[in-house]
Amino acid sequence: MNDVLLAVGTQKGLFLGRRNSGGEWDFGGPHFPMQAVYSIGIDTRRDTPRLLVGADSSHWGPSVFRSDDLGANWHEPARPAVKFPEDTDTSLERVWQLHPAGPAAPDVVYAGTQPGALFRSEDGGESFTFVRSLWEHPQRAEWNAGFGGQAVHTVVTDPRNADVVTVAVSTGGVYRSLDGGASWTPSNTGVQCTFQPERFPEFGQCVHKIAQDAEDPDRLYLQNHGGVYRSDDAGAKWSEIGAGLPADFGFTIATHPRRGGVAYVFPITADSHRLPPDLRCRVFRTEDGGGTWAPLSQGLPQEPHYGAVLRDALCLDDADPAGVYFGNRNGEVYASADEGDSWRLAVSHLPDVLCVRAAVIG
Repeated sequence: MNDVLLAVGTQKGLFLGRRNSGGEWDFGGPHFPMQAVYSIGIDTRRDTPRLLVGADSSHWGPSVFRSDDLGANWHEPARPAVKFPEDTDTSLERVWQLHPAGPAAPDVVYAGTQPGALFRSEDGGESFTFVRSLWEHPQRAEWNAGFGGQAVHTVVTDPRNADVVTVAVSTGGVYRSLDGGASWTPSNTGVQCTFQPERFPEFGQCVHKIAQDAEDPDRLYLQNHGGVYRSDDAGAKWSEIGAGLPADFGFTIATHPRRGGVAYVFPITADSHRLPPDLRCRVFRTEDGGGTWAPLSQGLPQEPHYGAVLRDALCLDDADPAGVYFGNRNGEVYASADEGDSWRLAVSHLPDVLCVRAAVIG
């Protein structure tokens, strides 16, 4: 059985889980108690995996921590790793995303923040530089704040070309750079903006999450504020693929690490309740790029269930077969060792789960 690290960020700290020989999960923590952990990166590009954590302290403010020994010790730089330049007259509120780039850029890590900005590290996340071009984009002044705030919450990089970067902004939409972040273009054609008079604007959509296909990096999947979409041309245009789902609203979307056309969502209702449809705890999987969707619920609670899954609280590891994991606002984390066909409760009674990341470390 693969040795998997399961990292769970919650409203009150980070919990780290390892699966034992009996297939059960042993969790330790909390690390960073009383700090909200909204972002986790597990950088497996190095000999020893590096953990990166974006934690918010109500007293000390937000910071980025790193560990090179699987959480036994943590390092926080003496000066903030992510900091807005003084001329922006802006302060960091939260780090929403920590994304190790692909093999084309082995030491590059991106940080997406609230307020909506992008930072880039070239030393594995020890220090970051401000990507001024996105901040100074002429459309940024018209980005609005979603319910969770105004933020760059998703970063996707092309494994073939380090200069191709895609970000999602709530609420600004999808933006792409083909020149390493020197310039940015909105990429929202076909994505609806249901809460605005103009249904298909150039920008301003409330994109909740983007994920990249394993076999074709030009194929992207998008969970919108109403609507699930796919792009086959790296985001130039999008098509709806939500038919067959009990709701097309949700926060998260994730893809299989090796199998093309395989993606996972956790639908929730679009009304003010934001609950699983019919109060049933179900992950939905497509194996044909969104042509059809199948519910996955074996081992999940069957009684009325109220746990919603946030945008970064569903993920897959890189095992074979792939493990699938999700955490909810009930403080439960569920794990599947067979790509979602069956599930078991990994841990419960945690604080509100904000993000989940997993990787094979053995």
